[in-house]
Formats: sequence, C-alpha cells, structure tokens
Amino acid sequence: MRLDPRRKNRLSPRSRNLKVTGAAACVAAAALLLTACGQSSDSATSTATEAAKVLPQKTTASPSATADLTDAQQERKRVLDATEVTFDDAATTAVGEVAGGKLVDLDLEGVDDDRDESPSPTGTGSPTGSPSPTDAASPTGSPTGSPTGSPTGSPTATGSPTASPGAEGPVWVAEVAEKDGTVHTVRINAVDGKVIDARVDEDQDDQDKQQTARWLSEATQTPEQAAKVATEKKKGTVTSVSLDDNDGNGVIWSVDVVGSDWKKTTFDVDAKNDTIVREETDND
Repeated sequence: MRLDPRRKNRLSPRSRNLKVTGAAACVAAAALLLTACGQSSDSATSTATEAAKVLPQKTTASPSATADLTDAQQERKRVLDATEVTFDDAATTAVGEVAGGKLVDLDLEGVDDDRDESPSPTGTGSPTGSPSPTDAASPTGSPTGSPTGSPTGSPTATGSPTASPGAEGPVWVAEVAEKDGTVHTVRINAVDGKVIDARVDEDQDDQDKQQTARWLSEATQTPEQAAKVATEKKKGTVTSVSLDDNDGNGVIWSVDVVGSDWKKTTFDVDAKNDTIVREETDND
C-alpha cells in the first residue's frame, strides 16, 4: 500500500490557499507597521519644525560693554582696567617712604578730574630733607607747584624715583605727613607698584602743618578702616581716600568707591567712630 504515504505528503488545494493567505496577511501587517513608523517619524519631524517656527531663536550676541557708559564712566573703566596695585598696597608703599609718616590723602589719577591736579615732578633726585615752606596750601589738597630740585638738609624720606612719571600708565598720588604736619607727595606706578617720585611738598606754611598735625591727632580711625566701611556699604574699588574737616564737626575720611556700573560714590566716614555721615553718587 504505497499510496497512503504519498497522500500524506500532498497538500490539498484548501491547505495551499490557507498558507498563501497567511503569508499575504504577514506581508500586509509588516507593510502597515513600516508605514506607521514612517508616519510617526514624519509626524515628529513636522512637530519639531512647527515648534521651531513658533519659539524665538536664542541670541548669543551681547551689547557692547561701553555702549551705554558716559565719558566719565568710560574713563574710570579705562584707568581701573589698567590698574594692578590696590589702594591698600599703594597706601603701604607711600607711608613707607616717610619715616614715621601717616597717610592723609591717596588718589588714583584719571578717575576723578576734581582731584587730578597733582603735577608731575620735574626733578629726578630723591628728597633728602625738609625745605622751608614758601607758599600756603591745603594739607589735604594736591600740591599746586612742582619742585624743580632736590631739597637739602637732614633726610626725612627714604624713597627714590624709579621711573619717569606718567609714562607707565595709571598713577597713585599720595600725601604722607610727618608728625609735625610736614607733607610729602609720593607718586606710585599703579601697574608695578614702584615709587616714581617722593618729595616734600614745598607749598606749606606753619599754619598748614599745624592743621594737618591736628587733624591726624583727631583721626583715631585709619584710612584703611574708613575704606573698609565704604566698601561694605557699596561693593567696588577704592580710588581715593582723603582726610578732611567735617564743617567744623570733627574730621572725616572722604572715600571714593567705583562700582561695577563704573559710577563713583563718595562716602564721608567719621574719622573717630567709622560711621558714614554723608553719601553721594556721581551719575556721570
């Protein structure tokens, strides 16, 4: 009976139709799946494109740092960007040039035009003594005359010029007083900290010296302490500290602070108790 096995191996037409139909269904399902994936990808791309049209693009361009600054603010920025020596370091250097001296004034040239009247010395030698005063001048103001030679006598200052004044960029101009009120002007390079020139201020008389000595005796707080009080009130860079009279109500340290907006604020700090008695901001 060999026919039976052959019948087992043969497929009926109905079976063949079922297999063909199943295969076609698989192919159709796969096609649908691929189409769905393609549509999903196209939909995501379309959604991203539409979002890009709606949302504004981020800009990375920043406005010019000096576009909105006044001329005075731009000048302060220029000077301070070039300055490497801080107020504290300049004060220490200046006081070190006068034996037993105390600081009465320290200004960074170019930051405040009202205080930029200190002349550039024309002499090149180091001071060796205290000459007799010839003219009157405020002990806290800048000298109005320029010495043309080296005074003679007993040495009272130890500094010697190391560079040509004004040739290296920004300059700290300090006034340091001896115990008797004799003021020495010390110019310091604000980039490398070297002393440009140190000499006795000749524009003083006995009355000026007495006033300076009296103010110093009344000032129980140091200029560094006053500067700290001012910068605690306004963050910034100290560009000037000056000992002055408070309209007959004792003495003050007048402190200038330049903030990150390049505006200058002046603080009058009581030289006896470190309280701020006056504050004024220059918006120029």
